[in-house]
Amino acid sequence: MPGGAEFASVMPATGHSRVPMRIDRRTFLAASVASVLGARATAGDDNRQARKPIKAILFDAFPLFDPRVVVALAERLYPEKAATLVAAWRARQFEYQWLRALGDRYVDFLEATTESLTYAAHQSGLSLTEENRVKLMSAYTELHAWPDTQEILPKLRELGISLGILSNMTIGPLESGLTRGNLRTLFSHVLSTDSVRSFKPSRRAYQLGIDCLGLDREEVLFVAFAGWDVAGAVWFGYPTYWLNRLGSVPEELSASPWGTGTDLRSLLGFLEAKMLRS
Repeated sequence: MPGGAEFASVMPATGHSRVPMRIDRRTFLAASVASVLGARATAGDDNRQARKPIKAILFDAFPLFDPRVVVALAERLYPEKAATLVAAWRARQFEYQWLRALGDRYVDFLEATTESLTYAAHQSGLSLTEENRVKLMSAYTELHAWPDTQEILPKLRELGISLGILSNMTIGPLESGLTRGNLRTLFSHVLSTDSVRSFKPSRRAYQLGIDCLGLDREEVLFVAFAGWDVAGAVWFGYPTYWLNRLGSVPEELSASPWGTGTDLRSLLGFLEAKMLRS
């Protein structure tokens, strides 16, 4: 699932001093969480990425599902403060997940997202009615797929690669989103880190994919939406592709993806080229 910086590129500007502060804070938190939870990056991981053929792809949720509806909903409900609300909500959403993981006070993705929305409304000086809370949370409970999923995902399967999801989101919205998009039959595994009561970038969260697939981590390509998730997957040792749909700036966490693109077609081309060279 995405961080606050990912939404900065699609929201109205909120002042030059706010955006860098938000990115720096998230970067600091991501690095702190990764350090405490034992994440690490080594040159050996990068070298291993090219050694084994890719047998499976694990997607974060948001390379598949379009999160921009959050911005559209906020602009409709609170046109004058939408940018402030969404920026605060997105930043706190991930901070609350990571802080709860660090403090051993786990709640699932939807509860952490609701808590962070309540905080963001207070910070923005808004009166958040229950009706508006439900509407804004529907962005996560009623997911809609990006337009290129129907065309490209079957072509990825035709390469002989199995598809799965590994997301911080709870399993219900993931399953209903795939069903809504007529995509469910394409995926052999739909994994929520809720099953291990943790969140990415915890190594336990990424390990869930290895345990369920029964493959070496070097055989699994992880497709991330957010820059911090790129770093976490690289630290864990996954070959990692950054599907940077919103044109976000890379995080400064000393963890480079194996490849980068802006849509699923770029991912398909990347894998086809790798297969031709192998």
